[in-house]
Amino acid sequence: MREGSRLNYFVIVRIIIMLMFGLGGFFNIYKDKEVGVLAIILLLVSLITACICMMEFLSNKNRIFSLIVATILVFVLFYLGGRSFLFLGAFIFCEYLYAFKVGIYYYLIAYVFLYVNKEYDMFFTFAVITLILVCYIQEVFVVEYFKKRTIEDVKQTQSLKRDLINKEESVKNELKKSMLMAENQILEERANLSQTLHDKLGHNINGSIYQLEACKLLMEKDPEKARNMTQAVIDQLRSGMDEIRSILRKERPKKNELALLQIYKLCDDCNGKGVNTELETEGNISEIPDKIWEVILDNAFEAVSNSMKYANCKNIKIIINAMNKMVRCQIRDDGKGCKIIEEGMGLSGMRQRVRTVGGTIDFECDGGFAVNMLMPM
Repeated sequence: MREGSRLNYFVIVRIIIMLMFGLGGFFNIYKDKEVGVLAIILLLVSLITACICMMEFLSNKNRIFSLIVATILVFVLFYLGGRSFLFLGAFIFCEYLYAFKVGIYYYLIAYVFLYVNKEYDMFFTFAVITLILVCYIQEVFVVEYFKKRTIEDVKQTQSLKRDLINKEESVKNELKKSMLMAENQILEERANLSQTLHDKLGHNINGSIYQLEACKLLMEKDPEKARNMTQAVIDQLRSGMDEIRSILRKERPKKNELALLQIYKLCDDCNGKGVNTELETEGNISEIPDKIWEVILDNAFEAVSNSMKYANCKNIKIIINAMNKMVRCQIRDDGKGCKIIEEGMGLSGMRQRVRTVGGTIDFECDGGFAVNMLMPM
């Protein structure tokens, strides 16, 4: 069945029903009527058919007008052909109910036509009217309901897709924003470190250089004074070294910030190569120890590199979940996967890193490839 026929199947059903009832009445009076009258009856049936067909392509107001014209033509048929057109009258009655979208119980009024029937067997008339009502009731109260449900489901699905796309874009923007913030923070820390080293150590080192120059001149004239000055420079430089260590310990970025920045950078590099790569974090990841971050970072680079080289994937997702006393990390791609996992240097190295921190690791190859790590905090 073609698409147009499927969409307008009820129009076709109604036209067929109307033609059958019209032609049925036509043949029922064939033996008792003259040829001229039969020609007029056939013409009227054709006009009724045209009116019903036009109803589907007109506005609501014009549809009612066409239905009224069809009703007048039916009364003319009753006048010319008598009760042979009983079923056609029942059909027009159902058309009115269908046009005004009335309740289901109003359709039962069509059984009134049983009491004006003199041409057909009562049971036959009851069966035919019942079949007409079943067709209309099915269309109005079953098919139309599912059409509306389908439209609502399509709208809801489209809305969910839009929300999903918006959420995905929001997550990507948040990742970019977090990466930029982390980069800016490190740049600021580097600038602060440079400024601090310049302000606190610059004069100290310059002063030591001047003192050493003076020591060079006094070494022959006054060795004792040169020796004391040299010792003072040594003490000053040693103090400067202690101050450098203190500044570096104070200004050094945290391990988790550096690890996150590197993972963000890894995701950005993969995105630039056409593979959609995302990082998703759950829980308080700031409580993850540095040694765990080292394992996560090294294994993430190894897993993502393997996916880019061998998986022929379109999407990679890195999930880091900081739970109460455990850290769960998964790196998954949607590539071709493999039937049998053969552990080479890369996978063995990942397993060894996880074991060193007392964790467990396993690999999945169904529907892509996944690395699952579980490590104690």
